[in-house]
Amino acid sequence: MDIKQAAKQDSLFINVFSLVIGILVAIAVLLFALSRAVAGRTQDVQVYDDSNYVASVTQRTAPFAREAIAGHNNAALAIQAPAGAGPSLALPVPANGKELFEQVCKTCHGPGLVGAPKAGDRTAWASAIAEGKPTLYQHALDGYTGKTGTMPPHGGRTDLPDALIKQGVDYMLSLVGH
Repeated sequence: MDIKQAAKQDSLFINVFSLVIGILVAIAVLLFALSRAVAGRTQDVQVYDDSNYVASVTQRTAPFAREAIAGHNNAALAIQAPAGAGPSLALPVPANGKELFEQVCKTCHGPGLVGAPKAGDRTAWASAIAEGKPTLYQHALDGYTGKTGTMPPHGGRTDLPDALIKQGVDYMLSLVGH
């Protein structure tokens, strides 16, 4: 076999091979287009008409019914257990202001988190004390957002009585000698 004849056979093979690959790609594209056309008329319509699908989308996109507002008593927005939920664990109620400080207040007022004045730090408490005890009571009961920090209503324990919260304020004031 001479070189010209071998080159013709190689050229013929490449042309036939390219033609076969092209035909297979065209068939694949046509099958893909056909499947998209068939699914577009059946699947989407059935999904959007399904009542479970519509209900789940409506539930996930519904606006929030209630919002907490800084500086207001948001006790009515307490998280409620869903119907049928098991019993919840109730946190122990402190007996006095000192126990309240140890169980609740110390979380923020111990290290001075989120701008809370540190317990026992006279300088940190000076501006708050200057506002007077009634204002401190109101901030502890209703919550407060100031220039340096945030105080949640009842220190985050909305299940505690107002009198106990006031005892906690009195105890923290006693730590700074007031």
